[in-house]
Amino acid sequence: MTRDASPTARALRVLALLQAQPGITADQIAEQLGVTGRAARRYIAILREAEIPVDAERGPYGGYRLGRGLRLPPLIFSAAEALGLVMAVLDGHHAAADPADPVGAALGKIIRALPEGVGREAATLRSHATAVPVREDNRPHPATTSALVDAVDAQRRVHIGYRSASGREWHEEVEPWAVVVRHGYWYLLCHSLRVEAVRAYRVDRITAAAQGTEGFRVPADLDAAGLLEEHLATGWEFATRVVFDAPAAEVARYAAAPMGRLEPLDEGQRCVLVGATSNPRMYAGEWLAGIPLPFQVEGGPELRAAVAAVAQRLSSALDPPLR
Repeated sequence: MTRDASPTARALRVLALLQAQPGITADQIAEQLGVTGRAARRYIAILREAEIPVDAERGPYGGYRLGRGLRLPPLIFSAAEALGLVMAVLDGHHAAADPADPVGAALGKIIRALPEGVGREAATLRSHATAVPVREDNRPHPATTSALVDAVDAQRRVHIGYRSASGREWHEEVEPWAVVVRHGYWYLLCHSLRVEAVRAYRVDRITAAAQGTEGFRVPADLDAAGLLEEHLATGWEFATRVVFDAPAAEVARYAAAPMGRLEPLDEGQRCVLVGATSNPRMYAGEWLAGIPLPFQVEGGPELRAAVAAVAQRLSSALDPPLR
C-alpha cells in the first residue's frame, strides 16, 4: 500500500478519477490508489467537506460521480505557486484573511484542497500576514462586476447608475465593450448613448447595472487597454489645461494618463497637458502637487480655483509666511 501521499493529495487523485470515470465504485478507487475501500470512502468525504458535490448511486450499476455541471480540474500547486497565490490575493484584497469575507472564504476552500505540506504553508502565511488597508476602497461589488461582464459577453446594452468623484449622479444606457483592470482600478470601457461617445467609467462608482435586451457589436479592431488610456481623462465636467516648462517626455514620467493628453509646445521645449476631471481638488492637491516640474495652470476656472486653494492652505502653514 502506498504511504507517500497525504489524505488531501489522495482526495485530489480521487477527484481526477471521478472526472475521468463517472460511476466508479469505492472498490475500484481503492484498487487504483492502492488503499482500502474504507480509505477510499474517507477521501470522498474530504471532497464533500470541500463543498465539491459527489453523488452516490446504489445498486449493481451504482458508484460515485461528480454533481451535475462540475468541471473543475484538480488543484495541484507547487509551494511557490500556492504562496504566490495567497500573497497576490492578500495584496489586492486585504480582507482575504477573514474567513467571513467572500474572497477569504474562497481562498480558504483552495487552501483546504491543497496537499498537506503546501496547504500548511499557505494557511500559515494567510493567518500571520497583515495587510494595511488602502485609504480608498476601490474594489467594485462582485455582483456589479458580474453583471457587466455578462453584458460584455452577451453584447447587450446595460442601464447603469453612476456617481462621479465629485458626487454628481446620473443614469444612462451604454454599450459595454470591455471590463479592464488598470493599476488596481476596474474600468468599464463603453459607448455612451447619452453623449454618443466612448467613455471609461470606474466600476466601483457604478451604483446600478441592469442588462437590457437590445444588442450591439463590439468594434472588430478594439484595443481595450489602449483605448482606455486615451479616454480616462475625457468626458468629465471640468476642462483642464496645464503648461509645463519641460519636454513632454520628462513630464510623462509624472503625469498619469487620467490627467490628460500631452502635446509638445515651442518645438518640444515645453508641453501642454489637456484633459478633463470631475474632481478639481484631487487634480490640484494630489496630482499636480506631486509633479516636481514648473508649470502654469491656464484652465479651466475650476482647476485654477482648486490650485489657488491648495497654495493658500500650504502658505498658511508657514509661520511666519514667506515674502
